[in-house]
Amino acid sequence: MHKELTFDQLDCFSKKWRENPDKLVFQASIMKNGIKAATENPASKISIQPVFSHEVATDKVSNQQQSGRCWMFAALNTFRHKLNGTLGLKDFELSQNYTNFWDKLEKANYFLENIIETANEDEDGRLVSWLLDTPQQDGGQWDMLVSIIEKYGVVPKSAMPETFQSSKSADLNHLLNERLRTDAVILRKAVNDKKDTASLKEEMLAEVYQLLVMTLGEPPKVFDFEYRNKDNEFKQDLQITPKDFYERYVDMDLKDYIPLINAPTKDKPFNQAFTVDYLGNIVNGAPIKYLNVEMDVLKKAAADQIKDGETVWFGCDVGQLSEKTTGIMDTDIFLFNQTFGFKTFMTKAERLDYKHSMLTHAMVLTGVNIAGGEVNRWKVENSWGESIGNKGYFVASDAWMDEFTFQVVVHKKYLSKELLEAFLKEPIALKPWDPMGSLAL
Repeated sequence: MHKELTFDQLDCFSKKWRENPDKLVFQASIMKNGIKAATENPASKISIQPVFSHEVATDKVSNQQQSGRCWMFAALNTFRHKLNGTLGLKDFELSQNYTNFWDKLEKANYFLENIIETANEDEDGRLVSWLLDTPQQDGGQWDMLVSIIEKYGVVPKSAMPETFQSSKSADLNHLLNERLRTDAVILRKAVNDKKDTASLKEEMLAEVYQLLVMTLGEPPKVFDFEYRNKDNEFKQDLQITPKDFYERYVDMDLKDYIPLINAPTKDKPFNQAFTVDYLGNIVNGAPIKYLNVEMDVLKKAAADQIKDGETVWFGCDVGQLSEKTTGIMDTDIFLFNQTFGFKTFMTKAERLDYKHSMLTHAMVLTGVNIAGGEVNRWKVENSWGESIGNKGYFVASDAWMDEFTFQVVVHKKYLSKELLEAFLKEPIALKPWDPMGSLAL
């Protein structure tokens, strides 16, 4: 039987609070300045210096603004780092709006196909309820970006610039999800009435296409690529297609890149491949697949790639123990335990199991610092503009990486033969609501 909270207990709580008058000082500071400002640890700022023994040269950070496209920005940033170096460009960006358009259209089709597939299941069942909860959104994962690029290629930002709704996506997402839920009602009835759904779905997607064109613009089929490099030399490539542009200028075989995760929960053995049911954007596109590895394996692969001059896409829980003003992410950045007098720390596995942590954001690792043969901090390129952190860059302690990094994407050459063989095996399918199925925003 449940027991209610009594007034005697409340009196006891109040008496215990007043037994320590020193807490009044903390209370005054927190009430005036807020929890994080009042508990910030200056020693952490001193120890986490923005200097790195190995660093890849990068330019001004990008800005996803009021949208959840970090996974897209992070991946395209890794591509532009290569382009800026090989072509002698400065602050060049690939169009995030171009990939955003195709992602939303493909997610709409992916959702409608899943609605048709599950039309005979109860709408209040967990799976259909999960599908209807968010028909589509801005967020995604690495493999979803791979699917887009393999099908549609990429274009420079100048060929398809940002629009109001690409940068501030809330209204577009609300309207599109309302449209898709309405379509779900129609399609479920059509399946149950044994009517043709193919023509219905095509009409629905035509309407989605129209909505996206009106808010994001229509993606170019061909475009002119013209630029001046750092030596002021004019270059020109006329009437090039998006796929040809990717193959000609980016020229990265994305099948050679392996997503590694660190999920130390009992249900996910290490050196085992995993996928996630009903997670994706393009029907028959690149499947969501990762290899679960020990954290030391994940970090070594990432550090080795950086040391060879290539940046690393990574996914983390960015809101945990991070300070946006200075751009420091460290397990000691806030003195919560010392201030409040009780521990709030759980293990990484416990945070996953008890819904306190998951992959929420994707960024790029551009540097690593090695002292005495050991890694102690990492340089992070964010996509929140220059006003956040150190001109948009963050520094993560190695301890923070251990606790709050869940995924990196590295070239297969940084993995052992045994790990590559493990990745190629049939993956274990996780439920759609598993923490490893969360989308980076």
